[in-house]
Amino acid sequence: MATRSKEKSAARKANADKRPQAHAKYIRISPRKVKIVIDLIRGKSAEEAQYILTYTPKAASPIVLKVLNSAIANAVNNKGLNVKDLYVAEVYANPGPTLKRYVARSRGSASPMLKRTSHISVVLDQK
Repeated sequence: MATRSKEKSAARKANADKRPQAHAKYIRISPRKVKIVIDLIRGKSAEEAQYILTYTPKAASPIVLKVLNSAIANAVNNKGLNVKDLYVAEVYANPGPTLKRYVARSRGSASPMLKRTSHISVVLDQK
């Protein structure tokens, strides 16, 4: 049985990050490819980051844009913040679980194929 569970949950809520944020989990793109895109928007204003992601010709751009739009919507609807005052405080892509598959090779052998996934997080803050 858990001891002091109500006190622990209250302490967790008190120490929780109050900034608006959004997460996308189990995205079927390598974190290495996502990090190229998220480095472009780190520290930029929210509107400027949207413009950058709209015109970046990378496969990860629409995915990161969707997470950024979700974080902006969370800030506006849940926290009552203005879009013009927001900037991208933190953005990171962590590796998720890897799908292990095999591809056929010559002479009846097989080689492993690693299909990597990502967890993408965007945290906004006010200027």
